[in-house]
Amino acid sequence: MPTYEYRCNACDHEWEDFQSIKARPTKKCPDCGKPKAERIISAGGGIIFKGSGFYQTDYRSESYKKGASADKKAKESASKDSSSSSDSSSGKSDTASKPEKSSD
Repeated sequence: MPTYEYRCNACDHEWEDFQSIKARPTKKCPDCGKPKAERIISAGGGIIFKGSGFYQTDYRSESYKKGASADKKAKESASKDSSSSSDSSSGKSDTASKPEKSSD
């Protein structure tokens, strides 16, 4: 849940409120009690990640990593096999697929 900043237009009191995204903005000032509060758009609302970052695969188990690398190698070898078989099949002559004309 995000923290929102508010300011009262009646008494200039500023405060932060920890609210749900779906919650309606607070209208009543906690200091003076008047319904003159408004939400302030502030620069401090971003998420800050410290360190080198993280990725989806950072916390995978060793067994998952081994299975994924084996699957990747299998796909690479399958694609190499299919490309070499398509090369050899394209090298066949076209006369075998065309019917011969008979000269009667």
